[in-house]
Amino acid sequence: MSVLPPFQSLPLTLTQLSLAAVLKCGQSFRWSTVLLADDTEYRLCLRDRVVCLRQSPTTLFYRSVYPDPQPAPTQTALLDAETLVWLKDYFQLGIDLTVLYDEWSTRDPVFARMQHRFKGIRMLRQDPWENLVSFICSSNNNISRITKMIHALCKQYSDPLLTFPGEETTYHPFPPPSALAEQSVSVTLRSLGFGYRAEFIQRTAQMLVNAHGGFDTLRDELEPAEKWLMGLRHNTTSEAREELLKFVGVGRKVADCILLMSLDKKEVVPVDTHVHQIAMKYYGMKGNSNGKKVNMTPKLYEEVNAKLFNVWGEYAGWAHSVLFTADLKSFASYGLTEVTSPTSLKHTKGILPTLPMPLLSSPSKRTRDILLKTTVDSDIPAENDYTLAERVKRRRRCK
Repeated sequence: MSVLPPFQSLPLTLTQLSLAAVLKCGQSFRWSTVLLADDTEYRLCLRDRVVCLRQSPTTLFYRSVYPDPQPAPTQTALLDAETLVWLKDYFQLGIDLTVLYDEWSTRDPVFARMQHRFKGIRMLRQDPWENLVSFICSSNNNISRITKMIHALCKQYSDPLLTFPGEETTYHPFPPPSALAEQSVSVTLRSLGFGYRAEFIQRTAQMLVNAHGGFDTLRDELEPAEKWLMGLRHNTTSEAREELLKFVGVGRKVADCILLMSLDKKEVVPVDTHVHQIAMKYYGMKGNSNGKKVNMTPKLYEEVNAKLFNVWGEYAGWAHSVLFTADLKSFASYGLTEVTSPTSLKHTKGILPTLPMPLLSSPSKRTRDILLKTTVDSDIPAENDYTLAERVKRRRRCK
């Protein structure tokens, strides 16, 4: 590969998707950010390609980079069409975010005050296996460290797919369950800084492979264990949660993050002590007012979840992600100045013609309107790259 392919373009405003927010707020930990002279590019390595994204206020630019030998032109066209399908599914572009923002603003004065500043924040529809491993890593951790751990895991257990011309970084897909199921994996992951989470990951992978099967080598297709996890999307929320709680290192909050971020359970709000504090401060939840730690019992967890569901409705989990992104210190200046439109793509030779605007459906019609199904490919966001649980602990130590 000596020359990168041109970008293609999809009309999509920042009110529908803000890459700078969605890919940095603690949902996914594997996107690489490449700072260019006059733009920012985001890259994610799938099993057979690296997807590259840039954005202007009105357009999403995308391209796929494939490993050598390069596919024939006819095959490339088919693969690029697959990328577009994947993008629409991954970012759930069939959901009209402006409709949701209007609904939440009508129901919630707190959300109404922030809706224009924190626009374009939507839930990703991630690969459940990657999402599961990522949030096992999230326990007592922060976004920056989780990101390093996930990249180290991919580098250790997945062969490099490609390197961009003139760059040294190699891109690795996320390894399947069979690659992490051997007992030796926990020792290696500990040496990479995973701590007690190393055993959790290895034992969870082993449970999946033993119960549902796996392959001995990396392949393009999903393993049976991965297909089983993806099939939990068709289960009820309680049924899917019950299955997730069987895995080592998965408690109620981690399970709810996975339900929300990869299993289509849009109503689920992951709860911890910080979420409880927000519910008390803004939404009338009762609790200790002396600042002491509240024991997050199952009963209290359910009460907070039910309260926030009543405030935000069917897409409560989505609204929750906006509220907590707005609460991040790293987003303190987000939306305070107008976003400057990148000029590099507007005048770059090789940009392909703009595609038609994707159809946006009403949220209430999502379950019957969404047609995009793919076989491809995270805790609560955090202050200064710390997860919410870690923020609470740090704040207590400072008191």
